[in-house]
Amino acid sequence: MFENKEGYTIKNVDIAIQKGNQWETVSTDSIFNNRTVIVFALPGAFTPTCSSTHLPRFNELAPVFKANGVDEIVCVSVNDTFVMNSWASSQEAENITMLPDGNTELTKQMGMLVDMAQAGFGTRSWRYSMLVKNGKIEKMFIEPQKPGDPFEVSDADTMLDYINPEAKKPVPVSLFVKPGCPFCTAAIDMLNERNMPFETIVLGQQATLTSLKAMTGREKVPQVFIEGKLIGGSDELKDYFSV
Repeated sequence: MFENKEGYTIKNVDIAIQKGNQWETVSTDSIFNNRTVIVFALPGAFTPTCSSTHLPRFNELAPVFKANGVDEIVCVSVNDTFVMNSWASSQEAENITMLPDGNTELTKQMGMLVDMAQAGFGTRSWRYSMLVKNGKIEKMFIEPQKPGDPFEVSDADTMLDYINPEAKKPVPVSLFVKPGCPFCTAAIDMLNERNMPFETIVLGQQATLTSLKAMTGREKVPQVFIEGKLIGGSDELKDYFSV
């Protein structure tokens, strides 16, 4: 069983990272001291659960965490800085600080280093998350020790429910758009006016007209989805907000 280290004060670890073309040394003291920080750790960059759910949801909920007193969200993995930087870029994880623990010093200190040689990973971090205040671990969510890669308690929603169970989570909004479309601009303006975060799916880049027709049965943009429900174009979105 993994040790729950709530109440433990994290000892400083110096970690080499690359920003641009420059090497820098980041101390964990500079991240944790006199600050409130969420840490989530995972087995590896670019791996399925980490890429599809764990990292994206923390990135999505970052503004909510910030509104509830969190200064920074840190992702720890036993990978080098180049891999972590590339993963952050591919995930557009602008709200997450990547901390490459290639030497496993922080992971060992947390008692979370595990042997994943059977999967060809060597030694990696077990999946967990923790809330750290002024360098001391207040809360840890450690995945159960089961075969495979359990993902039950270290997720962003569980952490947010611990910090503030009444926190208002963002409504998922997606819209298909096309460059130069004035109706798309109108829809985007309406969402921005209401401070509703959204993702854009650009025809010709992330999707095709065939994809649009398959999902909406329509050929015109924009097409707006809110909480998985198709709202329609800019006129329908205006009607939706007027109700």
